[in-house]
Amino acid sequence: MIHRLKEVRKELGLNQTDFAKYLGITQTAYSMIENGNRPLSDKYVKVICSAFHVNEKWFITGEGGMFLDSPYEKEFMEIFNCLVPETQRFLLLMARELLKTQRKLLDADDGR
Repeated sequence: MIHRLKEVRKELGLNQTDFAKYLGITQTAYSMIENGNRPLSDKYVKVICSAFHVNEKWFITGEGGMFLDSPYEKEFMEIFNCLVPETQRFLLLMARELLKTQRKLLDADDGR
């Protein structure tokens, strides 16, 4: 996870001092975290992911993309993951139908 911390900071174009300010810590404390001399607390993981729209799953496990595609994606995934499998399937079916309807409406608007 530590190498992803540095990767996020560099992708955002921030130096250690500026990134540390977002976390409310000193550059020295941040440097110790980034170099693996201090652990990165869950609190800071949440702050980083929230402030910079970083995909928390990617940040922790390396799976998925670095950033969330949408400000709604995190909330949607949290809700989706709390649903039982039957409800997840139903929601997916509803989303597919909604997408079809949206495409039809957009196609109709293009034909005006």
